Formats: sequence, C-alpha cells, structure tokens
Amino acid sequence: MSKEKNNIRLFIFVTAFYWFSMYAYIPTFSPYIESLGASHKMIGLILGSYGFTQMLIRIPLGIYSDRINRKKIFVNIGILLSLISTTGMWFAETPALILIFRSLAGASAATWVSFTVLFSSYFKKDDTAHAIGLINASNKSGQVAGMLLGGIIAQALGQQFPFLLAAAGAVIGFILSLSVDEKKDIDHRAITFREILKVARNKSLLTVSFLAILMMMIAHSTTFGFIPVAAKNLGATSFHLGLLTTITTIPGILSSYLSGSYFSQRLGEKTTVTIGFILLAFSCLMVPFIDHLYILYFNQMLNGFAQGMIFPVLMGLSIKNVEANKRGTAMGFFQAIYGLGMFIGPIFVGTISDFAGLKMGFWMIGLVGILGAILSRFYKNERV
Repeated sequence: MSKEKNNIRLFIFVTAFYWFSMYAYIPTFSPYIESLGASHKMIGLILGSYGFTQMLIRIPLGIYSDRINRKKIFVNIGILLSLISTTGMWFAETPALILIFRSLAGASAATWVSFTVLFSSYFKKDDTAHAIGLINASNKSGQVAGMLLGGIIAQALGQQFPFLLAAAGAVIGFILSLSVDEKKDIDHRAITFREILKVARNKSLLTVSFLAILMMMIAHSTTFGFIPVAAKNLGATSFHLGLLTTITTIPGILSSYLSGSYFSQRLGEKTTVTIGFILLAFSCLMVPFIDHLYILYFNQMLNGFAQGMIFPVLMGLSIKNVEANKRGTAMGFFQAIYGLGMFIGPIFVGTISDFAGLKMGFWMIGLVGILGAILSRFYKNERV
C-alpha cells in the first residue's frame, strides 16, 4: 500500500476517535444538565458555548496555521483539549462548571480547521469534494459509535459515565495522531494581511458560510440540543436517547459520502443544498406533532440525512477555488462563522421554549430551514 493511502487510512481513524470523544456524552447531555437544575435557557447557553469558543478561535487559528505552514500540531492539541474537556465535565457538579468545560470542547472543535485542510492535502485539487465527503463520513462514524456506546453506558452506569468513555476515545485518538504525516507545501508562501482581507470579503465564501450558520443553528438546537429533551418527554430512557442520536447520524454518514461524490455531480451543488434544507425544515416542523418515540426515530433519520447532504458540499465550496496558502484561512473563516449558528441556535430555541413552549421552538427553527433553502439559490462561485 502506498504511503499516501496509509496516511489517509490513519487519518480516518484519528478523525473517528476524535469525534467519538466529542460526542459520546451528547445523547444524555441535555437531560443531564437539566437534572442539575438548569433551565432551558441555561441549557441553551451551555450548548451554545461550544459554538461561541469556536467562533472566537477558528479564524486566528486558520490564519496562523497558514502562516507557519503547519497543521499536525493543531490536530494533536485539539484531541488533547477534548480529553481535558471530557475529564472536567466528569468532575463538574454544577451547570456553571459544565459551561466552562463545554466551552473548552468548543476550543477543541476549533482545530477541525486543521483536520480538514491537512486531510485535503493528501488528495489532488480536483478531488477536494471527495476528500471532504470522506472525512465527514469518518467524522460521523466516530459520532455514531460514541453516541451509541454513550447511551448504553449511561443506561447501565449513569449519565456521568459517558464522559469517561469520551475521555478514553480522546486518549486513543491522541496516540494515533502522533503518527500522522504532515504533507507540507514546499512552495509555501506566507499569506499577507491584504490576502486575508481578500479571503474575508469573498462573496461565495460568505454565502456558503451564512448557509452553514443556518444549518448549524438547526443541528445544534435539535439533534444535539432539544431533541433529547423532547424524547425524554415521550418517555425515552438513556439507552433510547443514545439510539435516537445514533439513528439520526447513521443516514448522515451515507449522505455525507454521497453529497460530494454523487449528489453534487448529478444534481449540482446548489440543488443538493436546497433539497437538504427543505428536508431539514420539514423534519423540524414535524417534531411538535409527534407523540410516539418510534416516529421521532424516523423523523430524525430524515434530519440526519439532510444534514449530511448539506454540510460537506458547503465545506467543499469554502476551499474549492482557494490557493493552497490560503486554505487554512478560508476554512477558518468558514468554520468560525458557522460557529455562530452553534452558539445562537440553542439559545434561540431555549429562550423561545422557556416563554412559549418547546413546540414553538421547533416550529421557529423549522422556518430557519426554509430560509436556508431560499438563500441557497443565490450562491455564485467566485475564485479567491
């Protein structure tokens, strides 16, 4: 097997264990915070802190990694931060401490910029969409394994124990990441301040970043936010919650892989994103009408499939026509901007739910999906 294929295979495992560590506790996270006495607004703030720290860190991290032409070190640091975060939440006994350590998880997730750019460097420029689809499939595979095992562990041992499971995944991922090969650009030229501004003003990058904000608002206020609370209201156990998030994510693995290698080629990138937003909006609007847990399972499968259609395409578009020495910067802008959606989505739904009920929260976030479908038709490609 060639060295390049070995690099790809190793990095896929590193990515899977990294996201395993980030998501093993997610199925029971919202109900666990609620059990500590947190309001829906406080739950939203804790969930949103994950996106807030990403929003602050990702742009400077992307710029700095481009300037020094190094990505591997940030992959190592990201996994280490996940270990610290999950271990801290295991010991935390108040919503305030959970808030601090969940914010640290956001700092860890900020390094995803380096993951995606480094992995893309193993492929030819024309294969960027395929590379992004592949690493996102690996991302979601790690999430699925983590959430399924996390739900089982929580059911058997208690809702705190998934934090330890997540920490174990981080340890394995960190050890594997030490062997990752960095393929540096030997003709690398440090990006200038003027070029940074040019990247930031690029209309196509801003468009896909705004669409990503809308998608992350929906994902982090539903699947990774208040869907577990809604399921708990329908009588779901910790095992059911783990199964629910797993069932949501599995279709996303398939659609993530197909979005870059099939959907975008057959339907076009704009149409793929538009259809994804329509399906996502429908799944959100249906939640208030669901009164059986098994129907919620089917609804969330649709939700996960739609997310998988949208996100790899947007991520691929963010760096598709970007020069090598600007890719970390472009990806940093893209991921920092969509971090805003992770931040405001849960707070938006949590605040509405405290005042008007959880059903209204789901209806309002469904309208955000409709807005995404409309705005995706205005995308135009512009070279950076």
